[in-house]
Amino acid sequence: MLYDNAQLVRVYLHAWQINHEPIFRRVVEETLEFIRREMLDQQGGFYSSLDADSEGKEGKFYVWSLDEIRHILGDDSPFFEKVYHASEGGNWEGKLVLQQSVNDTTLASLNGMSRDQVVDRLNNCHARLYKERNKRIRPGTDDKILTGWNGLMLSAYADAGRVFNNASYLEIAGCNADFLLNCLHTGGKLRRTWRRGQSGLEVFLEDYAGLILGLLELYQGDLNPRWFREARQLAEEMLTHFSDPEGGFFDTPHDAEALLTRPKDLQDNATPSGNALAVEALIRLDALNVVPEWRHIAEKALGMVADLAPNYPTAFGRWLSAANLALGKVNQIAILGELSDERTQALINVLRDIYYPNMVVAISSHPPPAGAPALLNGRPMLNNQPTAYVCQGSVCTQPVTQPEELARQLTPNKGRN
Repeated sequence: MLYDNAQLVRVYLHAWQINHEPIFRRVVEETLEFIRREMLDQQGGFYSSLDADSEGKEGKFYVWSLDEIRHILGDDSPFFEKVYHASEGGNWEGKLVLQQSVNDTTLASLNGMSRDQVVDRLNNCHARLYKERNKRIRPGTDDKILTGWNGLMLSAYADAGRVFNNASYLEIAGCNADFLLNCLHTGGKLRRTWRRGQSGLEVFLEDYAGLILGLLELYQGDLNPRWFREARQLAEEMLTHFSDPEGGFFDTPHDAEALLTRPKDLQDNATPSGNALAVEALIRLDALNVVPEWRHIAEKALGMVADLAPNYPTAFGRWLSAANLALGKVNQIAILGELSDERTQALINVLRDIYYPNMVVAISSHPPPAGAPALLNGRPMLNNQPTAYVCQGSVCTQPVTQPEELARQLTPNKGRN
């Protein structure tokens, strides 16, 4: 499922930022490569899912027998079998679902190898198995493209592109955003579905909120103010079409087919609650652009789950994240300087390697262009040097020009909230 991969990528990405465990980064990179290879439409959208079945059997495309592994890998098989605890009986209905049982660092120690040697040897084994697997009959692909799910994957690629400074990830994210805005946003309204050139008529709250958050992540990754402007416009549409005067948002727009009860699902399911995503989007937009009315709407919506979320936290995970964002101090980072200047890039690099929770970032040359986030306004460059500002609410620390100074200002915020 596209949404599972999207959410897991960001879990592993943020885990890597916290402890720099190499396997976490590898999970991110290999998952995003899988999505690019298997689920990316040539126009830029992401497909919904791959079937579990092929040839009428669940998992047939993906599972292995020990004899197959030994035949393909030859002398490398004993090493590979230890890594994956491969046995004759398998670990799923007599077959093997390959699950690495020991991390690369431990493997290196146990086998008298460097970690790089372990990774290279495993990559070689994987490539040979992958080549053989491609001869099998592939499972079907659900090539329907859903806006909300694409918004989640857009966030994943954009976030990974920013953190790893990976231009190819940002390019994929940019193409995806272009596709969604050009093909699924017509007549001043989003559409939920697209398949082979045809878009559906329906749209739901999660489509708007998921895409807004994806565009904000992309803006913070490739620094193109267009994405911020598009996110702000979509937020205005979302408020027009979905707002509930009693608080929060309905799942369907005001002009949708009339139902006995207009749905308003608050719980997270396999995908986050549309209301929780909308609340997070409004709080982040307020942090970037100072829109107190939007923050008020978000805070009022949080009241809907104030009694439910503490008692059933696993059903309200994204709500709790949004509440944490609202109740804590959002770290607002503004950096002014030419992007081609190495000194500007040095400031930006401070934000990449470490996970700073509840952070929004706005970066621009000076003066910022029209339509850029208000967070950038009225912030001069010190001594004509690239300059960083760290703010929380209306309070900012002393502007700095050196990456070491920026890191020191952010260190008290690391892990906070």
